[in-house]
Amino acid sequence: METILRINCTDEKGLVYKISELLFKNEFNITKNDEFVDEDNGRFFMRTTFEGDCDREQIAKEVLAMLPPDSKVDCVDGRKKDVVILVTKEHHCLADLLIRNQFKDLNFNILAVIGNYETLQELTEKFDIPFIYIPAENITREEHENKIKETLKNYQFDYLVLVKFMRILSPNFIQNLEGKIINIHHSFLPAFIGANPYKQAFKRGVKIIGATAHFVTNDLDEGPIIYQDIIKVSHSKTARDLAKMGKDVERIVLANALKLVFDDKVFIDGNKTIIFE
Repeated sequence: METILRINCTDEKGLVYKISELLFKNEFNITKNDEFVDEDNGRFFMRTTFEGDCDREQIAKEVLAMLPPDSKVDCVDGRKKDVVILVTKEHHCLADLLIRNQFKDLNFNILAVIGNYETLQELTEKFDIPFIYIPAENITREEHENKIKETLKNYQFDYLVLVKFMRILSPNFIQNLEGKIINIHHSFLPAFIGANPYKQAFKRGVKIIGATAHFVTNDLDEGPIIYQDIIKVSHSKTARDLAKMGKDVERIVLANALKLVFDDKVFIDGNKTIIFE
């Protein structure tokens, strides 16, 4: 089985040689290697895949022992990631992920979908995936989030994906899930905030529309970016056209972002990402 070795450490001479030599001495066959040096901050990033039976925990310890003190090392088997999804009413991204899950197009398993409306329950259950309805009406945000957290205790998940979940998560909710929450939204932000962003954009005569997938932090919509894309539009498009095209971009951007994350190709470095595609 293929193993993925991920390293984030202070840069110094001979790192690639030392790591490769250790793998060679353990009789592993390196199948792919990517590295990057952030010269401004003196950081070294490396993602190596190799073949051979191994004790991954032991290999991680041996690699860590030869690196600078502030190093981070992961040695994983590339297993499927377990995911819980949060939704509100919009179906386009959820439907795409449900189909990809059904046909194993992404390296993940959807464990459950949690919604603050019942709108997407029927769609979700058609794929034999549990849908948990947690309404937010007439209760505080804290009370609603506490109900979500209680539900999440029933699942051993790797990532929480906000699939057009139209509620702002509090710092208290996010604090124990750093680097584990992924969001998708239109790329007009910080412009055109609030309701009807595509109508606002139409009135301003925008010439491109796009989407951004990112990790969630306490800074709203400003977490480390995983994937973005745009399409060009013209004056002939209506506000409704822009909204439809925007949904297509969101769907594709989210799927591409999740593929990178679930294949262990994304490193979080402060408020940005290093990605080996």
